[in-house]
Amino acid sequence: MKRIASIIVLCAAWIFAVSMPLQALQNAESEVRTMLEERDQEIKELLGPEGTEYTDEQRQELMDIINEVIDYRAMARFALQDTWDEIEPQTRDEFVDIFARVVRDQSLNSLDIYRADVHYESFEVENGIVTARTIATLENVRTPVIYEMQKKEGEWVVIDMSIDNVSTAESYRRSFQRTINRRGFDALFENLKRRAGVS
Repeated sequence: MKRIASIIVLCAAWIFAVSMPLQALQNAESEVRTMLEERDQEIKELLGPEGTEYTDEQRQELMDIINEVIDYRAMARFALQDTWDEIEPQTRDEFVDIFARVVRDQSLNSLDIYRADVHYESFEVENGIVTARTIATLENVRTPVIYEMQKKEGEWVVIDMSIDNVSTAESYRRSFQRTINRRGFDALFENLKRRAGVS
């Protein structure tokens, strides 16, 4: 009898151990999907219907929304690779600030893309990172958009975004490493400052 009871306890413990990670995965998927849907709806309400003129206030509000969901520091660190550990903490902070401006400016070049209809295809969770695969449809053109997201300080943030199978973080990494290898970090930093309009 005791043996049977022990087996039951072990089975219950095993089921609990297996179900907990599964529940955590489901929670992560649900949280990320909700966050992306809310962000998409917020942006669409901000921009209004197609053909609406954008104001400076709308662009600033959109910039604030983008700032809340993108982890620029994670992207910058990945793009700089070993150079990140070689530069001073203050320089890192300055670089992240300039890098964020460049990424934001690029994302705000064409606001119509934010009016695309978004279909959520799948969510995968591995090592704490959620990969959300979506299809954005604008004017009958379907574009795959993939978000890689990680939870930091209780909030899900984007650490990379791939549009039409082109990774944002990987693209910057290749570009930055070419410049660093040829001309050094200082040249890269000065180039980014010019792009961001910072003297």
